[in-house]
Amino acid sequence: MAAIERTETPIVPGLTADHLALQRVVRDFAAKQIAPIAAEFDESGEFPLRTIREMGRMGLMGIEVPEDYGGAGMDTMAYVLTMIEVAKADASHSTILSVNNSLFGNALLSFGTEAQKQQFLVPVASGEKIGAYSLTEPMSGSDAGTMQSRAVLNEAGTHYMINGRKSWVTSGPVADTIILFTMTEPEKKQKGVTAFLIDAHAPGLIRGKKEPKLGIRASATSEIVYENYACPVENVLGQPGDGFRIAMAVLDAGRIGIAAQALGIAEAAYEASVQYARERHAFGGPIGQLQMIQQKIADMKTRIEASRLLIYSAAAAKERSKETGARFTLEASMAKLFASETAMFVTDEAVQIHGGMGYSRELPVERYYRDARITRIYEGTSEVQRLVIARGELGLR
Repeated sequence: MAAIERTETPIVPGLTADHLALQRVVRDFAAKQIAPIAAEFDESGEFPLRTIREMGRMGLMGIEVPEDYGGAGMDTMAYVLTMIEVAKADASHSTILSVNNSLFGNALLSFGTEAQKQQFLVPVASGEKIGAYSLTEPMSGSDAGTMQSRAVLNEAGTHYMINGRKSWVTSGPVADTIILFTMTEPEKKQKGVTAFLIDAHAPGLIRGKKEPKLGIRASATSEIVYENYACPVENVLGQPGDGFRIAMAVLDAGRIGIAAQALGIAEAAYEASVQYARERHAFGGPIGQLQMIQQKIADMKTRIEASRLLIYSAAAAKERSKETGARFTLEASMAKLFASETAMFVTDEAVQIHGGMGYSRELPVERYYRDARITRIYEGTSEVQRLVIARGELGLR
């Protein structure tokens, strides 16, 4: 983003001229380079490597990563604005963007050593390589204490031998580096989880079946199987046993990204609906003149703007945490919960407004509907978000 002239003059609360300039650049790129290929890649399920590489050259694969580590050196709001604009063009691209930035990049920035940052963060933040985050297993999702994969330190104390199966690894089929969470002391449950930086091209790592997903189909997702994978001790992220704490801290940032993704999908569906309501005629005029359509438009717009404020609030809380060290779990969970459910509401109403055409693949509305559904599931389901919010407010652990 070196071409953007920097200034700190506030334009609107929380946004600077830098933010707005970035937003314009990303919006233009997304409209010209991503939107025209979105349907094709959704159909084929192929990973959009060319545009992802270009996003890396633009600094978008490491927005909050300092320039010394290959990133753009911007802030959380810049990341949120980027996610919204990319998701409006194609949710699959924004999923890849989210993993690289919030789950992979944020984890390395927060918990990695200098050597780990140089080896693993620089190539991913610059877009040369693809990062992934692997917590879920076939029988272990939000309850990480039940995971069955194991990492055992060898007698020499030089390597961990890793065995097990991980599932739903976003970018798994193409990832170069994976942040893996696995058990080192299973008797300790969550406190026995350790995070590892995995070279995905080393022996012992087997890429499993690619998931045939309902939506975000161009964001490749697969199982990863470890069979006596030897991971050097210097690739432990943080300290042994810190994995669950790292995973939860990173997911706070990830949930802001998914909230922004959900908002982008909702905005795309809303804008298509407004245009259609103006152009489609029935009963003697545009359907936008009908009160039932107007009610839908009003509810869609209101929920979108409420989501935006929650997301901006969460982004501000994350920025404050860089100075205070305070968690922003509540703000992130509220933003993710509300925005993801807004995306489902808005895309469902968009299909309804479009009628039969909304159900047809000739228009992107059906894709928005399919893509929106995952936002209520990954990085913590809506049910988990409600638990997080309520237990935090009630002081429960």
